Amino acid sequence: MKLLSLNTHSWMEDRALEKLDDLCDAVSRHRFDVIALQEVNQLMTSSPVKHADLNAFAASEDNHIVRQDNFAFVLQQKLAEKGLHYYWTWDSSHIGYDRYDEGLALLSLEPIQNVTSFFASENTAYDDYKSRKVVGIQTETGWHFSLHLGWWHDDHDPFIDQWKRCSDVLDQLSGPVFLLGDFNNPANRKQEGYEMVTQNWFDTYQLAEEKDKGFTVAEAIDGWTENQGGLRIDYIFSNQPIKTLSSKVIFNGENEPIVSDHFGVSVEFDQ
Repeated sequence: MKLLSLNTHSWMEDRALEKLDDLCDAVSRHRFDVIALQEVNQLMTSSPVKHADLNAFAASEDNHIVRQDNFAFVLQQKLAEKGLHYYWTWDSSHIGYDRYDEGLALLSLEPIQNVTSFFASENTAYDDYKSRKVVGIQTETGWHFSLHLGWWHDDHDPFIDQWKRCSDVLDQLSGPVFLLGDFNNPANRKQEGYEMVTQNWFDTYQLAEEKDKGFTVAEAIDGWTENQGGLRIDYIFSNQPIKTLSSKVIFNGENEPIVSDHFGVSVEFDQ
């Protein structure tokens, strides 16, 4: 089983369509079983997708209208044109950059059995970019969640509170559970978010028989303007010590072209 997590930065990227094609080409070659995407945007003013074109879409109870330029929808359609048919879901957390519905998406080669979404943040105001939702799908291989969480030192609604809300939901699930996403907490920070998560969850990077440096943010970006070197803030966690063959950074200019201000994480399991 192969998983991919990527904070896409979607339509905020320069040459966004070209980078979307690069992403599509790479996915068509790697054939990831499940893909978790964050910062998946659509213009709030775009036309809705016709119902007939959403036959592979699984909606959550809170799901917003899917519009024609939804980044995940465009990707899913491009992959279908290449003969790679993904089931998928998307839900919006908040307004991004004053004009986008911004949310999270998951794509799966296996049919989606269930979809869930919930707020990790106490704040649920749609016009506040710190309003953060978590989206999950259940397939034959277990539960897979796409997350984009807040910072450890946030004055209001810090990571510690968001993680508690996540744990209240996630701890109720049985079977394999995978968390994929941008946690906004570097792995090298002591007594912060990474150590809190790994008290009960396995970092597949640490489990991997083959791995690289793991850095997913190489330069200063929104939220990490002080960054001068590599940060590992994008992860794939598991609730079980699954045999992990490899964990590799992808879309970093060496392993596939750069497509976002974050690099992706690709993990392969012996399953």
